[in-house]
Amino acid sequence: MNPSSTTPSQQKKAVLVTGAAKRLGREIALQFARQGWDVAVHYGRSAQEATQTVEEIQALGVKAQAFQADLANEASNKELFLAVSKAFPHLDCLVNSASIFEYDRANSDIPLRGKSLQDHMQINLMAPIVLSQWMFEYQKNKVIQSATIPTVIPAVIQLLDQKLINPNPDYLSYTLSKAALLSSIQLLAMDFAPHLRVVGLAPGISLPSGDQTNDGFSKAHQMTPLGKSSTPADIAKAAVFLAESSAITGTTLYVDGGQHLLPSSRDVMFKTN
Repeated sequence: MNPSSTTPSQQKKAVLVTGAAKRLGREIALQFARQGWDVAVHYGRSAQEATQTVEEIQALGVKAQAFQADLANEASNKELFLAVSKAFPHLDCLVNSASIFEYDRANSDIPLRGKSLQDHMQINLMAPIVLSQWMFEYQKNKVIQSATIPTVIPAVIQLLDQKLINPNPDYLSYTLSKAALLSSIQLLAMDFAPHLRVVGLAPGISLPSGDQTNDGFSKAHQMTPLGKSSTPADIAKAAVFLAESSAITGTTLYVDGGQHLLPSSRDVMFKTN
């Protein structure tokens, strides 16, 4: 969308995307910007990539700013949200895209370790829930102060994974952390209504991961009923759709080409070597 054609209501919206410097988070941030949203770009260690993402967003004619925070630290989550809400007082959406994805499996040479499980839980579960709580308090207070009900109810979008409905034992710590986040969707949606919606967005295999080759990714990407899984653009467009759909809360949208419909005893990455 050309920024000059955006409506006033669109121009007053802002989104915080965690992990927005690279990969899927970056594409989500850019898609919101294309639709006229201002964007707060969170990053952990990728300062150069975050700066590039901000520059690309600003070139689209909307406001963008980068914010660094260690999501494993609860205090940093609070500082991040307070800084973003001050810089973007029209914050209407939070997309929790940042996550870690490291291999372990109970019956393998790389079994689950306490440190790995804790790291996954802190980044993939604790941070999204803590930030969601801050988002709720912010939206509730905004309604109280303005005494007006927003046309579109603000939203938190939690990035999940299609494997939650199609489980296999690979990536155990990652799967457990995302499964817990999935369980929180309905609980938070009930608790935060009517001020804030909470929805899940579950991609399929959208980008190469780890040491996966391009050929291996291409083969894995095609292993769905539709002959292709999700692209980063598919996920980004779905995120904007959820952010602008006031009647959607407490549920998860699977955007994966039907990948979750094909049961597998191994992660798809191990079926294309």
